Amino acid sequence: MSASCPDFDTFMEGVKKRNPGQDEFVQAVHEVSHDIFDWIEDKHEYHEAEILRRMAEPDRIVSFRVCWEDDDHNIRVERGWRVQNNNAIGPYKGGLRFHPSVTESVLKFLAFEQTFKNSLTGLPMGGGKGGSNFNPKGKSEAEVMRFCQSFMTELYRHIGTDVDVPAGDIGVGSREIGYLFGQYKRITGRWEGVLTGKASEYGGSAVRVEATGYGAVHFLQNMLDGIDRDMEGQKVIISGSGNVALHAAEKLIDLGAKVLTLSDSDGCIHDPDGLDADKLQWVKELKLERRGRISEYADKFSSASFTEDGKPWDVDADIAMPCATQNEIGEEEAKSLADNGLCALVEGANMPTTVDAVEILREAKVLYAPGKAANAGGVAVSGLEMSQNAERVSWERGKLEDMLADLMRDIHGKCVEYGQQDGKDGYIDYPKGANIAGFKKVADAMLAFGVV
Repeated sequence: MSASCPDFDTFMEGVKKRNPGQDEFVQAVHEVSHDIFDWIEDKHEYHEAEILRRMAEPDRIVSFRVCWEDDDHNIRVERGWRVQNNNAIGPYKGGLRFHPSVTESVLKFLAFEQTFKNSLTGLPMGGGKGGSNFNPKGKSEAEVMRFCQSFMTELYRHIGTDVDVPAGDIGVGSREIGYLFGQYKRITGRWEGVLTGKASEYGGSAVRVEATGYGAVHFLQNMLDGIDRDMEGQKVIISGSGNVALHAAEKLIDLGAKVLTLSDSDGCIHDPDGLDADKLQWVKELKLERRGRISEYADKFSSASFTEDGKPWDVDADIAMPCATQNEIGEEEAKSLADNGLCALVEGANMPTTVDAVEILREAKVLYAPGKAANAGGVAVSGLEMSQNAERVSWERGKLEDMLADLMRDIHGKCVEYGQQDGKDGYIDYPKGANIAGFKKVADAMLAFGVV
């Protein structure tokens, strides 16, 4: 190895020293770098240009105060951020998250992951992420609007169609995107595709709402095809009950799988009979329209039980799809899943599986699809929305569904190409494949630009 490149442990010690107290970000860099280090060992051009270290330093982090007035005329102060991680292959692209758990570390990890995820799509998008510790839950429509307008009053200076194009994420749905876009248009006087996830009435793309969940199931389908296993009858446990979880469940039910669980921050429901289309529609109305709690499902359907503070990972199943939040599957949960004979785990959320849990799944030869590959469908369709806005056109739903399926098939192919494990009974190391494929495209662009 080149003298200019430290060993893995020395590299990670440097990352920890430069980012004290930022555990989520350090975890994300560790997970990617662990796979990259072996692959770049004999590629001296990457070492000499310090490519990996440069990727692990965001281009910039914008931090700002967000002041707004609640309905009782109290002045409230929140904190906002935009992390612009890397724009080597295109404008920064990544969601905005409004949630009390948002910190600079969380957004740095998400922006770092987004860089590789966007690279895997093959579309010209760099990596970014942003948000606030503001919690929309329990706020009135007027309060959410005032917060979004205040947030955009600062953010608009740092974004643009050729600079940075945010989207939605946890706590930022079509309502919030509408308020944010309205304020951007009000301040700048311009209508342009500076945000994605917009409603169809003002430039949004068909399939965008469903894309992350649908895309994860497309990726799963490709994994199962690779081992000659049919989706029909597969028992699936899902965490979460938001946009990603519900649309993953919808696609799974369409393909004949049996969805057994959903969850929220209160706990988990388990329906041994499985959700069908009617039950799922009821949950959609509960969670997306009434903003109710998943415990109400067990009150409505006698076949189901609700476990307060429970998780789905001890339910016997063929496939697990964590679609809630980061680090929800640790060592204990991974051991339970592996012991129950799990075939595949597909991440609908970002980094929901800890580093130690991933190693347990790998050792057990569970097919494991990391979020940067499996949940890339959302940002892929966001990229297609950018193209439609630039052309001032709207593509038909059928065309976009076909394009989404093709994009996920291509991402799966890249993971297989770089993740094949010689002499290991054909086992595909999907995280390694995703990390190397995502890294290579960004790294080669950075080399082409010189030291910038």
